[in-house]
Amino acid sequence: MKGLHLLLSLCAMVLLGGCAHSFDEGPLPPKTVENVDFKRYQGKWFELARLPMFFQRDCAQSEAHYNLRPDGTVGVLNRCLTLQGEWQQASGTATPQVPGKTDKLWVEFDNWFSTLLPGVAKGDYWVLYVDKDYQTALVGNPDRKYLWILSRKPTIPALERESLLARARQQGYDTTRLIWRVSDRDIARSQ
Repeated sequence: MKGLHLLLSLCAMVLLGGCAHSFDEGPLPPKTVENVDFKRYQGKWFELARLPMFFQRDCAQSEAHYNLRPDGTVGVLNRCLTLQGEWQQASGTATPQVPGKTDKLWVEFDNWFSTLLPGVAKGDYWVLYVDKDYQTALVGNPDRKYLWILSRKPTIPALERESLLARARQQGYDTTRLIWRVSDRDIARSQ
């Protein structure tokens, strides 16, 4: 009987230890919006700022174009203007991570890697915030390595900018590392 108690105690400790570990796995993922109306979200968005990422290392100005497709997926075209005045672009598809939910998407770009390993080379696209008029948005990923501040216009008033930064900070994003959109004038000077 004593051996059975010891065995049950050990099992309970292992189970409780596993529970304690699951609570100590780091911060909770960021909160997303409840619903994104893809019809209103589609169109052209200017990237006002982003956290550093390899694929955009040469981008001075970036924009994203989204179009809702009949099958419910979203076509993605990202364009980037370098300081040398050259346009680079990538196209792909965004699909809901959970059928029927529009706040968390998988984005997969049409490139050699995606062709080689379909379904593996996809990234998280979580809509953290979109204003009621669909004029500004915050997009990130669950581990907070990526963040984009988007707007329908290439610039926004300072108060609106500070509000978006505050929202990002509340979600746990490091806004001190943001790379801001380079002005047209600065691009012209660098050429």
